Amino acid sequence: MRKIAKSLGLVTAEKKDSQGLCFVGKVHLPEFLQQRLQPRKGKVIELPATAAAFSNGHATDNVEALTAPYDLNPEEGKVIGEHNGAHYYTIGQRKGLHLGGHPRPMFVIGTDTEANIIYTGMGEDHPGLYRRGLFISSADEHWVRPDLKLAEGESRRYLARIRYRQRLDHCTLHKKAEGLYLVFDNPQKSITPGQFATWYDGEELIGSGVIA
Repeated sequence: MRKIAKSLGLVTAEKKDSQGLCFVGKVHLPEFLQQRLQPRKGKVIELPATAAAFSNGHATDNVEALTAPYDLNPEEGKVIGEHNGAHYYTIGQRKGLHLGGHPRPMFVIGTDTEANIIYTGMGEDHPGLYRRGLFISSADEHWVRPDLKLAEGESRRYLARIRYRQRLDHCTLHKKAEGLYLVFDNPQKSITPGQFATWYDGEELIGSGVIA
């Protein structure tokens, strides 16, 4: 995109990338949320890597099972702290947890905004941080190439990513009546509802969708 912008003489060709809330100005996201959402004290629960929720996360050929979020159970873990509101945190977050005294860094592996619980796991290799797939509802599918849109029952191989600047990885898209099931060849870190997944044929963007 920068090469195209430069060839057209656009002033944005060399402009620094922005990952912030550009429509409201230069802000720090956690502070922005805390100014607009009321704090709610809740529990921080650590789940061990051996928790039952992670035991069958990758060992199945069922696309619904491969793409479903983990069913986290507070009874399988232990309370290790307190937070000001589960709505302030996102999967994969490490900073801002204020959880000291652990041999390895703690990461957010799940949030329950209804019960106001944050689930955490120790170490960047914790299985709760990784999933093989994700689901996109039919209403949230966007096809840049409508001629390549999958019909119900079809599957196709693509390259995909789930965050800005992440390297592309091989995946298979499966189209069903309710939406798209995107299954990666390799487990992906911090698949987060509300963010976008994008899929490519080589360097060409084919489509995108909001992760359910």
